[in-house]
Amino acid sequence: MSSTIASMMHTNVRTAGMDDTIASVEQLMKDRELSWVPVLESDGPVLGVISATDLLQFHAQHRDADDVRAWQLCTYKPIAVAPTASIEEVASLMVRHHVHHVVVIEGQALRGVVSALDFVGKFASDGHES
Repeated sequence: MSSTIASMMHTNVRTAGMDDTIASVEQLMKDRELSWVPVLESDGPVLGVISATDLLQFHAQHRDADDVRAWQLCTYKPIAVAPTASIEEVASLMVRHHVHHVVVIEGQALRGVVSALDFVGKFASDGHES
């Protein structure tokens, strides 16, 4: 695995706005079969991420999804990497920080996303067997 994360990242990224309701974020995730979404500030930079786990914890608190905004629930300051970061470097960051999702940023612009499942898929497609 000696290539850059750009070779693995998904570039057709669905995002939520910081003022979107949790209900609308959930609907987006359900419609697009997503396990997480980046949350963008009104001027574009990534504010945070909302994962399926965040939503489970939210509902366990019996909160109203129509009254809470994405900025109130998202995990702030997600791990962000440049498209030129090596796959090994990104994998190491994810393990070290115990995260399953990484945003790929160039300047202030979101260029793509990578999840732990992408690493599993890459490993499997490279023909590794146990």
